[in-house]
Amino acid sequence: MNEYTLTQINIFPVKSLSGISLQEWLVEERGLQFDRRWMLVDSENMFITQRLFPKMIFIDVKIENDNLVFHHKRKNIEPLKISLKVFPDKKIKVQVWEDFCNSLEYEKIINDWFSEALDINCKLVYMPNSAERKTSTKYYPESKNVSFADGYPFLMIGEESLKFLNEKLSNPISMNQFRTNFVFSGGNPHDEDSWKNIKIGNLNFTVVKPCARCVITTIDQQSGNKSKEPLATLNTYRNFDNKIMFGQNVICHNEGIIKVGETISFE
Repeated sequence: MNEYTLTQINIFPVKSLSGISLQEWLVEERGLQFDRRWMLVDSENMFITQRLFPKMIFIDVKIENDNLVFHHKRKNIEPLKISLKVFPDKKIKVQVWEDFCNSLEYEKIINDWFSEALDINCKLVYMPNSAERKTSTKYYPESKNVSFADGYPFLMIGEESLKFLNEKLSNPISMNQFRTNFVFSGGNPHDEDSWKNIKIGNLNFTVVKPCARCVITTIDQQSGNKSKEPLATLNTYRNFDNKIMFGQNVICHNEGIIKVGETISFE
């Protein structure tokens, strides 16, 4: 019988900015704590991502002393700190895909920092605990709250799935181009496709549906360079109903701490 072990836990505090890798972290209904609870929006309050603004990869994000700390990898601008405990009080409604969500808008000095960093007029918003954004019931009958993530609270990919892909590529890519929350070792490529109810440590998860991949996967998360890969190669063997699938969307049924090294088991 195959053994599977959790090898990475990643959060992306601001949707489409860089991620943070962790050894253990808190799992909440909406996703990993702080994961995609912030988002940048344009002047129409529409979400922005690397799909249209690949320069977003040059903003580095870290957690330091109860703050999110941002610094620009290319521009000579002062780092920006935002408290993880104190939030703005200006309420606005923002759009992420087809959803309209209540959120809190930051003050001008913070919005100006991001506007300068990205050379566009934008502002930072936060999703408070009171905001509701629900997962679709099309693939799982119980609707869950979700953050500003594309559709589901967690994304999971096996190391063997990436290894299988990289064997087909002339230039192997890193897992961070898929912006996944959970990475695991063991088994065979795409074993996660057949999973349903799983446990990681003491936490119960359901694997809901495959993740349809977009052009963000073609952006090197270090250099910002864009290519046709890996989508061109994935299209040859992971195209289902004209959608390129890689990784699985996951929901959780109880909250608690998850740790790298924990075993993935099956119910």
